[in-house]
Amino acid sequence: MNANTQNEPAALARAVLEIDVNNHPGVMSHVVGLFSRRAYNVEGILCLPVGDGQQSRIWLLVNEDARLTQMIKQVEKLEDVLAVRRHHAEHEVFADLEQFFRT
Repeated sequence: MNANTQNEPAALARAVLEIDVNNHPGVMSHVVGLFSRRAYNVEGILCLPVGDGQQSRIWLLVNEDARLTQMIKQVEKLEDVLAVRRHHAEHEVFADLEQFFRT
């Protein structure tokens, strides 16, 4: 170890949540608001319409901790959420962005 790595905190494990939702104003706010109200930090957000625009897909980059499983269960209960899939942090949707922002 050199002097630069000795004082760096250990990297937190991350996960990517892929969430299919009904597409209408406010739905992303409802999903992210659930995390915010529980003081659960979201590291990255990407949202795009899919198909004919009636649905959207939201990808959230979040830290893995003991609360994540419960958070997923709560997201699944939201009215406009159609499906939630959990991926490892290496999921391709954020891979290029992570490399871009590293300095």
